Amino acid sequence: MLVDLNLSQPLLKSLLPVLGVALLVAGCKKQSATAAVDRNGPVEVVVPEHGAYTGAFMDFGDAEDDVTLETIEDFEQMVGKHQAIIASSSYWGEQNFPTDNLNVIWRHGSLPLVFWSPWDRPYEEDHGPDKFSLTEILFGRWDSYIDKWADAARNFGHPMIVVFAVEMNGTWFPWSGAYYGGAQWDKESNNWKGPETFRKAFRYVVDRVRARGASNIKWMFHTNNYPYPYETWNCAPAYYPGSDYVDWLGLSVYGQQYKDEPNPDIPSLVNWPYEEMSRLDPHKPIMIAEWATGEFPHSAEGGGVGKADWTKQGLKLFRTRYPRIKAAVYWHERWQNADGSYSNLRVNSSVEALRAYREGVANPVWLGDLILRALPKK
Repeated sequence: MLVDLNLSQPLLKSLLPVLGVALLVAGCKKQSATAAVDRNGPVEVVVPEHGAYTGAFMDFGDAEDDVTLETIEDFEQMVGKHQAIIASSSYWGEQNFPTDNLNVIWRHGSLPLVFWSPWDRPYEEDHGPDKFSLTEILFGRWDSYIDKWADAARNFGHPMIVVFAVEMNGTWFPWSGAYYGGAQWDKESNNWKGPETFRKAFRYVVDRVRARGASNIKWMFHTNNYPYPYETWNCAPAYYPGSDYVDWLGLSVYGQQYKDEPNPDIPSLVNWPYEEMSRLDPHKPIMIAEWATGEFPHSAEGGGVGKADWTKQGLKLFRTRYPRIKAAVYWHERWQNADGSYSNLRVNSSVEALRAYREGVANPVWLGDLILRALPKK
């Protein structure tokens, strides 16, 4: 049975902000020209000067790739807003390119965000590298697949954002630096061995894809907000492949996952990670590429923040406290945890949670429509 992806080790991930703080102490204007742009011609998506794009992953199944127009339209009707960005996954274990999924998303008027994960079936987390290991990628074993995927992306022809190997700073995924030497020092690169292996693989993959002419791809470097293990070698700067290889900086921000833990507020989850990502490059836009919290009605009684208030806080502070944030993608999903409990992240997990989300994204600073710019025809 497939596990739910990108949200593994929920207890660890929700506790990381608390651990991190302790260890640290030791548009709303829409361009009128957009309507005149031919979406079927060569275009690029403009990073908004004012406001930020709103988006979502919409519970597209265990493998995160069952994209349907019906699911998208149902979600948008529920939240009362068109989604500028729609996220889904593409796993190396499938050995294909998700052309049909991306066509559904683009024809709907949204920008595809693709999590391209070098992972083999059965996609079980908390395991070391499989046949798609970073070292095997660097040895060239998967060049033909990378080239085939890149050719299909080029032929798709429309804008898309791709994340290669998401959340590499957490041990739940097999491309974590912890599995490639971790804190061992690499004298040649003057960096820790684990993160350096990731950086080399990221560059290798991007170089091959670009060499095939897939210029319609924007690349995102996407970390978990706090690393696990929380060590200097495992922080974002050690993994950063360089600004020539990155168009967007991405963060995962999750709140409460289990009923017996508090729900941290947005500042404790975002302040330090935002500052860390901002220092990587002073100009790259930042995306909250995954954000959500579980529905636990009594969490606020233990000193935490209830889901409705947490959601309101996020949709307000992402735009008022963190000006570099230019998009936020909500992770709309429900799954069963290892202990048998459920984490209901869905925006409609309660009437109050849905109302908070609807009211928040109704603010015109959250852009549901893409700003497009026409490119010269080749």
